Amino acid sequence: MVCFSACKQGNDSKVESEPIVKTEESSIEEIELNVYNFNELEPLLNIKDDKIYVINFWATWCAPCVKELPYFETLNETYKSKNVEVILVSLDFPKQYDTKLKPFMVKHKLESKIVALDDVDSNTWIPKVDKNWSGAIPRTIIYNKRKRIYFSLFNR
Repeated sequence: MVCFSACKQGNDSKVESEPIVKTEESSIEEIELNVYNFNELEPLLNIKDDKIYVINFWATWCAPCVKELPYFETLNETYKSKNVEVILVSLDFPKQYDTKLKPFMVKHKLESKIVALDDVDSNTWIPKVDKNWSGAIPRTIIYNKRKRIYFSLFNR
């Protein structure tokens, strides 16, 4: 995965799970993070119902990703009752889920549905998401049953 700009390292039933509501009192141990491999994630990228889906690929170590997250949270809050679903797909490193990702989720009170993608074979799954995607993040897909568009801050 590539993050442009200021970056630094630092089972099918899962598909239907609800986002975790995080409060200031939430502890890291209380957060249940859905972790998917690509085969488990792929159905979320191809739902054929009446909703509009906004799928954002991001990571806590990617500064542009973090900068745009509040906009996705606003979108989620504003349109969740209008048949729009925001799904944030974290590409954080699995060994850092408890030390980086979950604390980030609590600190920023993320309310959108969050899933972590744990699939090291990015050369296989990236072109399945978008044949023109280099793997650079942030990357967003907006789709419904009739149309699909891809968006990147860097148009790559």
